[in-house]
Amino acid sequence: MRQPLDGYRSVNALAESVFATLECELFDQQPGGRFNSRHEAKLAVFDYLETFYNPRRRHSANGQISPAAFEKRYEESPAA
Repeated sequence: MRQPLDGYRSVNALAESVFATLECELFDQQPGGRFNSRHEAKLAVFDYLETFYNPRRRHSANGQISPAAFEKRYEESPAA
């Protein structure tokens, strides 16, 4: 029988992957590895996710297409 936490483990693995990518591609590029304020960090994360990660980065869970392309394909598909 599957343990109830199995679903959480896969979600945690995905979240850890996203945060590792953020750390490598966004935070490590900041001078001193830090932002001047929490607001500045929030804006940088939002900008990164909306301008790079979601529109362009391909994901194996989506058949190697970007989340934006996946959503567009879903929206254009006929309703079941």
